Amino acid sequence: GSILFLPKSISSALQECFRNKRDNNSYQIRRTQLSERIKQIYEESNQIFGAKKIKAVLADQGEAVSDKMVAELMQEMNLYSIRTGAKKDYLRFNYEKKKDSLKMNFSVKAPNQVWVSDVTCFKLDNKFQYICAILDLYSRRVIACKISQKHSTQLITSTFKLAYAERKPEDGLIFHSDRGTPYTSHTFQKLLKTRHIKQSFSPSGRPHHNAVIESFFSSMKKEELYRTNYHSVAEFKERISQYIAFYNMKRPHATLDYRTPNTYERLFYDKQGQKAN
Repeated sequence: GSILFLPKSISSALQECFRNKRDNNSYQIRRTQLSERIKQIYEESNQIFGAKKIKAVLADQGEAVSDKMVAELMQEMNLYSIRTGAKKDYLRFNYEKKKDSLKMNFSVKAPNQVWVSDVTCFKLDNKFQYICAILDLYSRRVIACKISQKHSTQLITSTFKLAYAERKPEDGLIFHSDRGTPYTSHTFQKLLKTRHIKQSFSPSGRPHHNAVIESFFSSMKKEELYRTNYHSVAEFKERISQYIAFYNMKRPHATLDYRTPNTYERLFYDKQGQKAN
């Protein structure tokens, strides 16, 4: 076949276009990778480090990047050093926030009035896997669960966002947990505040004040985790996903008159529908 020769000016323009596209892609990849490293350093510092300190850690790891770039990426991810206004936050938080709104009253009248959450860990191939779960206190239904190799604010916020997208609760929801650093972090407090959600905490060293989620993790460990020999992280995650589906759909719960969480919720909404009619 014949060979097509393009005029030099068009050929140069096309090469420039492809080069720009390639450079642009590699720039985006670098930004994404850099964002991940920044987030990791930020979490490992317990949300203390700001842009300059993170830049110094990156430089120590052989990554040359400007303060401005680190600050820009932190802003994009909504990461701020807790040192900024720390005293004000501390005083306000201890005055207003660290209250136990439940006081071990685990009986509520409807779904999406109280969610409870906690994190447990499981050792797989000498590495800890952290499991964060959120339950609806009315039905004991697991509404979100995520797994990570880091017990971080990122794990808690991503699990919460999953639950929120799934349930779309009205204002006034209470979110109850222990006083672990991720739950008391400025980032997570701010997230709940923007959604008009009230935060509640178990008193220090009193796990029975969050007994419902403790009971769920205890069941999951006895019925799944301690009975299975996992061959990979992927299999571990898949089996936990299957267990949660079983827990919600097929496992009767004594507190729910031996109904499953899904059935218990469905009966509530059926009654609401009958009242409306």
